[in-house]
Amino acid sequence: MLLQLFPLWAALLSLLAYFVPGAFTSMSGAIIPLLTVIMLAMGLTLTTRDFANVAKSRKAMAVGVVLQFLIMPAAAWTVATLFGFGPELMIGMLLVGSVAGGTSSNVMCYLAKGDTALSISMTAASTIIGVFLTPVLASFFAGQSIDVPVQPMLMTLLQVVLVPVAIGVALNEFASKWIRKIEGLFPYVSMFAILLIIAIVVALNAGKIATVGLIVAFAVILHNAIGLALGYGITALLGFDRKICRTIAFEVGLQNSGLATALALKFFTPTAALPGTLFSVWHNISGSLLAGYWSRKPIADDAK
Repeated sequence: MLLQLFPLWAALLSLLAYFVPGAFTSMSGAIIPLLTVIMLAMGLTLTTRDFANVAKSRKAMAVGVVLQFLIMPAAAWTVATLFGFGPELMIGMLLVGSVAGGTSSNVMCYLAKGDTALSISMTAASTIIGVFLTPVLASFFAGQSIDVPVQPMLMTLLQVVLVPVAIGVALNEFASKWIRKIEGLFPYVSMFAILLIIAIVVALNAGKIATVGLIVAFAVILHNAIGLALGYGITALLGFDRKICRTIAFEVGLQNSGLATALALKFFTPTAALPGTLFSVWHNISGSLLAGYWSRKPIADDAK
């Protein structure tokens, strides 16, 4: 129940941070450590078998990963351009679009009767690939107008994503009995860390939210909708089983926006972190609504 109410907790904590920003602004330095904890928790839920499963669904994996790193950054650039965003919000949108899929996609996929094993494998694969692709894609779509520090960003991603995930997977392999005893805590640890990141970014942007918050929210909602719709629609046109279509829709549409937020704060400005913050709240709402709808709808009816 606590996890299902994530959007509510995020909204309440965001309101608190907006009206009492001083309670959170001093914690801005905690964002990278918090994200490291999230990635470690993710690694602790994965095994080497999840990565080995890539070979079992090569075509679906390849299509899903290509769509992940093609649709979302392109859609982010298109939406940001359409809304006339300046450099700060533009790079914030591009970071959201260029990161890997979020771990919440695995839960949504399970609820929507998708292919959960494929979802976990795709999240694992895109997380590793994203370490190298995220800074390159953000730089490519930003063009000459925004200076994107590709190499420093790559080093940060190696430290904050690759290392903690690898440690988590190793611990899960070699201390699995101990990990099984506490694995129920991991989603709550991740949720708490994400909520705190959201609150910190809202507090840092308290002065600007009143002027740009609404338009950024509309942009984030549109970006997320494009990812979900094209993730499902393109795979359906390619003839994939509708169960796989549902899976890839979540993988493409739900981003690791916490990572995008952390990168925006470390290398750019608090304003650049605003799209990632709002995406973190919204994609859990849209994902839950879509998962609830699909959970009540037989997969065979998708083709009708």
